[in-house]
Amino acid sequence: MSAIKGVPHPFPYQGSKRQLASDILALIPHSIKTFHEPFAGSAAITIASAYRERARNFLINDFHAPIAKLWKEIIFRPKSLCENYASLWNKQLGRDRKFYDEVRDLFNETGEPHYLLYLLARCVKAAIRYNSNGEFNNSPDKRRLGMKPETMRKNIFLVSDILKNRTKITNQDYKDTLQAVKKGDFVYMDPPYQGVCNVRDHRYCESVDYDEFCEQLNLLNHKGIDYIVSYDGRTGDKTYGKEIPKELFLLKIEIRVGRSTQATLLGRKEYTYESLYISPSLAQKIEEIPMVPLHEESYPLFCEMGS
Repeated sequence: MSAIKGVPHPFPYQGSKRQLASDILALIPHSIKTFHEPFAGSAAITIASAYRERARNFLINDFHAPIAKLWKEIIFRPKSLCENYASLWNKQLGRDRKFYDEVRDLFNETGEPHYLLYLLARCVKAAIRYNSNGEFNNSPDKRRLGMKPETMRKNIFLVSDILKNRTKITNQDYKDTLQAVKKGDFVYMDPPYQGVCNVRDHRYCESVDYDEFCEQLNLLNHKGIDYIVSYDGRTGDKTYGKEIPKELFLLKIEIRVGRSTQATLLGRKEYTYESLYISPSLAQKIEEIPMVPLHEESYPLFCEMGS
């Protein structure tokens, strides 16, 4: 597991693949026409791909309108966003707990992106959570005040510089994003883990039906699209989420994320792994996996099928 050195990090986000970017990027081809990320969140893999010049154009999509709006500010209006963030960060000093609640109320009232940026920088686990009334309700992490304004400014301007003239931001259903994908494009998908939607005090996420998602992958296979999906995982022998069916003929590998903190507290030495599923068209282009997973399961490749 490794992040790519020097790649800017505009905002923290629960579930971000920033620390896995080096391993994922090693599987992504060069000379991509358009790089699509339908479940963008912090768009860590898009940023890494742009930083390493893997694609000419990029599409960042998130079903959550405030995230899409935040991305528009980061890429197209970085100066005003950074100024607003710096003002909020400085005003919190000496009264950070109460000020956080005030900003949270302002975000719930207005949905303005600079308020969301501040909340993500300060809240517990950088997680977007809403109550049953649709109000952001995550609490602040009392151990930190969030990214300092000068660091935030540096990261945001770096991201804006590498994406501003070649990126489209959308706020739509992921299926609409996939319909626009063409041969020569690339898709990286990191849908929410199964089971994290539609629960009390839930993290915001687009509800993704398993069967419907698999059908979308099947359509991409028929179009010969190169794609990678981050989907399920495991800690020791405990698995998280339902695997993508073998009938889709994807190549599955696992990346070791790190040692499980919970298992360590219980006196067990267990590691957490995340799964990557590689499309048939992309798998045929990879002569060998440029990493050594500690656990690997190869699904049948498309090229091995009979007529």
